[in-house]
Amino acid sequence: MAKKKPAPQPYAKPDQIQIRGNEIFSPLRQKWIPATPEEMVRQQYLQVLVEEYGFTHEHIAEEMEVTGRGSAQARADFVIWRTPQDKTVEKSPLIVVECKADNVTIDHAVYAQGENYARLTNAPFFVTHNHRETRYWRVLHEKMPKHVEEIDGIPHADATDKEIKELIERLKVFKEDEFAKLLHDCHNVIRNREKLDPAAAFDEIAKILFVKVYVERELRAKRSRKNLFTVEYLDDQLGKYPLNTLFGQTKEAYADDKIFESDEEIRLKLATGREIVKLLERYNLSDTSEDIKGIAFERFLGRTFRGEIGQFFTPRTIVEFMIRMVDPKEGDVICDPASGSGGFLIRFFEIVRQQILADADDQYRAYKTQLDADKKLSLDKKATMLREKFDSLQATLDHDKHGSRLWELANRCIYGTDANDRMARTSKMNMIMHGDGHGGVHHHDGFLNVNGIFEGRFDIILTNPPFGANVEPSDVVHDSDVTVSCEAEKRYADEYGDLYTDALARVRAAVNKPIASLFDLPKGEKSKIKTEILFIERCLSLLKSGGRLGIVLPEGIFNNPSLAYVREFCENRAFIRAVVSLPQETFFSSGASVKASLLFLQKFSEKEQADFDGKQAKANSEMKAKHTDAIAKETARLESAIAATKAAQDADQRKALQKELAAYEKRMAETITKETRALLKERFPYPIFLYEAEKVGITATGEQDQNELFPNDNMPSGITKTCLELYQEFRRNPKPFFLGEAKE
Repeated sequence: MAKKKPAPQPYAKPDQIQIRGNEIFSPLRQKWIPATPEEMVRQQYLQVLVEEYGFTHEHIAEEMEVTGRGSAQARADFVIWRTPQDKTVEKSPLIVVECKADNVTIDHAVYAQGENYARLTNAPFFVTHNHRETRYWRVLHEKMPKHVEEIDGIPHADATDKEIKELIERLKVFKEDEFAKLLHDCHNVIRNREKLDPAAAFDEIAKILFVKVYVERELRAKRSRKNLFTVEYLDDQLGKYPLNTLFGQTKEAYADDKIFESDEEIRLKLATGREIVKLLERYNLSDTSEDIKGIAFERFLGRTFRGEIGQFFTPRTIVEFMIRMVDPKEGDVICDPASGSGGFLIRFFEIVRQQILADADDQYRAYKTQLDADKKLSLDKKATMLREKFDSLQATLDHDKHGSRLWELANRCIYGTDANDRMARTSKMNMIMHGDGHGGVHHHDGFLNVNGIFEGRFDIILTNPPFGANVEPSDVVHDSDVTVSCEAEKRYADEYGDLYTDALARVRAAVNKPIASLFDLPKGEKSKIKTEILFIERCLSLLKSGGRLGIVLPEGIFNNPSLAYVREFCENRAFIRAVVSLPQETFFSSGASVKASLLFLQKFSEKEQADFDGKQAKANSEMKAKHTDAIAKETARLESAIAATKAAQDADQRKALQKELAAYEKRMAETITKETRALLKERFPYPIFLYEAEKVGITATGEQDQNELFPNDNMPSGITKTCLELYQEFRRNPKPFFLGEAKE
């Protein structure tokens, strides 16, 4: 005889979660149910609704059908009324909540589901929730579906009509153009009132933005009903200069990241600081879409610094295209040695993080399907096994757990550096706002081995290096350039051993020597060399064998005869996978007028390098042999003629013959090199993808435009396949491309 299940015990609190073995008690349904991951999220959120928002069980219905009887597929997790009386008389509810298990990535389909349930019940608000993400929405019932607004939170149980109205109005999520304009307005306020240059004004905005992010996260963690980032609160609660009090708390919270100096302060007049807070206070920065924040922030940066400090920012569409071309995967380690605002690193983090979360989702679903197919397992046993699987997967996704998949991504896979301290700091802040990955970003010269950035280390290099500048012979390595904190040096030495210590030793040995002396491409220490040329060599040296490089370069690198040696340097070390020519105006909005192309390389594996070197040596030997007799004959003739001249009488003739011999030897050496290169290409053949783009998603003024680079919602008419799709087809099978060319 089966044992009778014991009745639930009295609660210490009305919403206290009760778990018994592999079951959890639903106080709203008054029964024990299998404690699946989905059910755990739901009952834990019920606790939030009761404890933090003040709703009672009499306000809430659970697993409620929202389309009438018999429609079991349309069940809302929670439906919440403003009062128990409203629930009793079946008035329209206030809030609908849609919960998902933590292994599920909440996406547009979930938002649409929540909106649909809210429209079916005529609720003005809905919530989408799991422990990865909670978002709050207002439904515009007077408009067609898909008209919703993301808001800062939901009303508390005792909220008045006035408080609900204030909730809707006080903190709203940025829209892209609105955010970019707002940052520009803040910048103008500071420049006009404080008479600061654009870069200094930006520094003050950055500090206040960081304070806002910190305050919002603190509020969210505590689910406070009062927004501290307001003029009213600052005036009422804090001291003489309240913003610096908050800035001090912010610096303390991020002390380990060394973003700000310990004595750094917000250097604005009180009235200026209050005006900036007034402009920003009603917007929610933390909950704003990462894409919107990123695009708007980078647009603002580009406009602010155009020509001011020589920093050009890579348009988001170019970043997206280049990232997709190198196809990052979990475990890849990326570096940008000229990271600027961090665009490449941020997008890498976002893409790989999504891959990891999706993989965990897939593992959980596959396991659930496997259990569902086993008819011998009881519901209780299935629930227990699902919880165990869920817990083990979640442990791999714990961002704060050393060694977890997300911890590894954020702390061991993302590296960047910029020689400009403002840009390095901006990159760190930008990445923190986007999630994480900022710990590997540093302020130092990208040409030097410092802070974990050294040769043979990276799977992916993506960069848009500065163009046009020169590295002069007087640009030397200083002691300060290679100074590393004891903590950082120990960390990287422990992690990489001799690889790191040897790399650091090499650059320390170069102190007081020209930076160019560390490279092979400069033709001599006394000559200057273009920065972008050194970056090509630096990027290739940073890559592991088989690593992938995407780099923005001025078009002269590809077609200037005097730079053939640079192209050959690349060909001797890597496959040229693709060259994509960009329109002249691509970087106009960032202040750069140079026509650029994108170069994609894949460094040879050790086996491929050995094969290439062997074929090159053999081809060179054959070409030398081919010309040996002719060279010997002509050399002998000229040397004999030189010997026949008499020192006193035929000095001019002897000089002419000597000059002729030198010219001949040089010409024949060039001929052998050229013929060797041609023969080598025959014996080491591979296809190269070439593409000339006309529309790349950005106009000369920085506005959105049609984009033929990768699949999107604004492709030019007549484009059936984007550049990315053509490249992917080309990599799988290049033959049809050459056949098509032959037919034309």
